[in-house]
Amino acid sequence: MNASYEKYTNGSSAALTSKRLEGKVAIITGGASGIGETTVRLFVCHGARVVIADVQDKLGRSLCDQLGAKGAVSYAHCDVTREEDVKNVVDFAVAEYGKLDIMYNNAGIPGKIYPSVLNSDSEDFKRVLDVNVYGAYLGAKHAARVMIPAKRGVILFTASIASMCCGESPHAYTASKHAVVGLMKNLCVELGQHGIRVNAISPGGIATSLLRNAVGLEKSTLEDALCTSAVLKGAVPRTDNVAEAALYLSGDEAKYVSGLNLTVDGGYSTTNPTFKMALEKLMS
Repeated sequence: MNASYEKYTNGSSAALTSKRLEGKVAIITGGASGIGETTVRLFVCHGARVVIADVQDKLGRSLCDQLGAKGAVSYAHCDVTREEDVKNVVDFAVAEYGKLDIMYNNAGIPGKIYPSVLNSDSEDFKRVLDVNVYGAYLGAKHAARVMIPAKRGVILFTASIASMCCGESPHAYTASKHAVVGLMKNLCVELGQHGIRVNAISPGGIATSLLRNAVGLEKSTLEDALCTSAVLKGAVPRTDNVAEAALYLSGDEAKYVSGLNLTVDGGYSTTNPTFKMALEKLMS
């Protein structure tokens, strides 16, 4: 089991502190693997009832079986690019648990990596925007449908440091994450009038299966590269860093935090080291 979420399996971490999401109901899209899976485990440890929304049926159902949390976690097949699927998963959460407190729009894809826009695939570009932007919009729309009458709720998005740092990610992915942050800020203004908080998390590079498959590297090799390029030394970037940020933004500790794009990248986005590296190379 991945060390990033092993500590969230048996509830041992939750015993150390109060359950910060006790009684809350959450939907996590893309919840069957990666950042989503780790967040599901952490939210359940903190007392939330969670609906895993994903297209990875086998992984999603297996996660439910592993957690075995007495009805606290359910799985619903959901392609976030299909409005009917998103509507149904929100309706399922309300029917199953009576309400919806947290909608975490986490599902996303990196798309293909091309050396130049001239070589890029237009259909791939559309697919990335469909999943990352349109899917996030649908999640927010249908969450708002049930949260506005309740006058409360949290809508959260997984963005990326590609929403701030350019030139290192594919064009489609970078464009999509800029759009997600813009959507979050616009929704913050509208939905704040109804007591709904809207935020985003922008992780740096993490050796999830999605990124490993995109770049074609083993986990240990990719983590070594991420640590070598990191600003903050001594910590390996892992999915639990993002899950813990999601826990904070979803809980009452962040009750007056809205419109925030919370960067979880160890300070990577604060600097561009390329000139320094070029200079050091010339001087060596």
